[in-house]
Amino acid sequence: MTIRKITPATLRGWIGDGAELAILDAREEGEFGASHLFWAVPCPLSKAEARAHALLPNLDTRIVCVDDGRGVAEHLAAYLIGLGACEVMVLDGGTKAWEAAGYVLFSGVNVPSKAFGEWIEHHFGTESVDAPELKAWIESGRDMVVLDSRTWEEYQRMSIPTGISVPGGELAYRIADMVPNPDTLVVVNCAGRTRSILGAESLRQAGIPNKVVALRNGTMGWELAGLTCDRGRAARFPAGKPATAELAMSRAVAFAERSGVRVIDAAGLAALAADTARSLYVLDVRDPTEFAAGHLPGSISAPGGQLVQATDTWIGVRGARIALVDDDGVRARMSAAWLRQMGHGEVYVVEGGLSAAPVHRIPTPVVTDYATITASELAGAKALVIDLARSIDFRDGHIPGAIWAIRTRLAEHAAQLAAADLVVLASPDGSQAPWAVAEAKGLTTAKVAVLEGGTRAWAAAGHPLARNRTVPPDAACVDFYLRPYDRNSGVEEAMKAYLSWEIDLVHEIERDGTVRFGV
Repeated sequence: MTIRKITPATLRGWIGDGAELAILDAREEGEFGASHLFWAVPCPLSKAEARAHALLPNLDTRIVCVDDGRGVAEHLAAYLIGLGACEVMVLDGGTKAWEAAGYVLFSGVNVPSKAFGEWIEHHFGTESVDAPELKAWIESGRDMVVLDSRTWEEYQRMSIPTGISVPGGELAYRIADMVPNPDTLVVVNCAGRTRSILGAESLRQAGIPNKVVALRNGTMGWELAGLTCDRGRAARFPAGKPATAELAMSRAVAFAERSGVRVIDAAGLAALAADTARSLYVLDVRDPTEFAAGHLPGSISAPGGQLVQATDTWIGVRGARIALVDDDGVRARMSAAWLRQMGHGEVYVVEGGLSAAPVHRIPTPVVTDYATITASELAGAKALVIDLARSIDFRDGHIPGAIWAIRTRLAEHAAQLAAADLVVLASPDGSQAPWAVAEAKGLTTAKVAVLEGGTRAWAAAGHPLARNRTVPPDAACVDFYLRPYDRNSGVEEAMKAYLSWEIDLVHEIERDGTVRFGV
């Protein structure tokens, strides 16, 4: 298959021409995080089946596959062409050629959102407080509330003492119920900077009467100041529709209108979905538990606060249309306003979106031709277990004796596969493993089976899990971009470097020259 290659200068021109463009980086996330183009989105070849289908709602859009010149971009491009993608190219020479052409490379992940957070602080003058001063306020009994804008899972792992979990998309929706006194100080925190700033500024832009500040540098700043985070707290926002939803709506409408958000009804959404010339993302910004209880068929769960701070998790096409759905329009408007401020051109709030007609999504392919094994059968068998979980998840718990592997690099374990009588492929819930069956069969004459229900089914059946933070070691975790808290050594140095990196992003995007925030 001959795949067209383009020069860095051509790609640079496409980034600014206003037409739809997806730049997909085919390397593993950890490799992507080390050095990548600003507008690139991670789409590891090892997860191409699931990731590409989520990122590309329209296969007719322009797609440029990128790597560091080693050739995995060509493999991803070939896969996309096989799906039916019409206009797929590869950046000739990858990131090395991009840098050689004088263009800027970025480290880290979720870089557009992280840079946006720094821009918000500079542009809107978001106020913040240092950890020692916040600690003094807490100890003094000041009338204040600390709201943690991260996910529930992150909050439970570590949190600021007295903190309450209110993920960023919920803040403006629930603040009047949770903080009825206008004299109460509101402090918003996350692990670092972005969601602290976004959360605090969301409340300020909503126009609440309270003084609002962000915790400077979040839980990292708290620990770097020698203070101790809580573990396992369970304080979170009250579920259900807030009593002050009408007030929240009026505030959200004002912010959305200032930001140029468009409002459509179910018929308008149907018209957008019928336009096959454009890419359309239909994202449900409610809390994940609400999405799980019922949602518009074809929509994707993208909780508001997480969507804005990690847009490249959900949105892979620059210039695409984005339609946001919730139950009453408040959370959708707040998220949409920030996406508009971030530079996304066509952002819509769908009134009555939950009852709209189902929207079409490119179906994720399913593998059906493979053998399976149950947890109880595996417990009594002599087998080589290959675990395809993320390295960070493998550390947290895996079947004793299992080997961690990346699907596209199974050849690194060729000797063990060739010597096995039975090979069992495991993944967290069993969904990833079937994709690796063909690769495994190419490396062994042994029977290859997939563990039904994955590692979760193994644990649910009462079998033990092995846990070891050092396996695989940090250097081997190329599939996952390790945050400071994930590292086994040098955590404090990594925290300082991470916070400095975030702060410097506002200057780096000036050097890049392709980034324009604001409406």
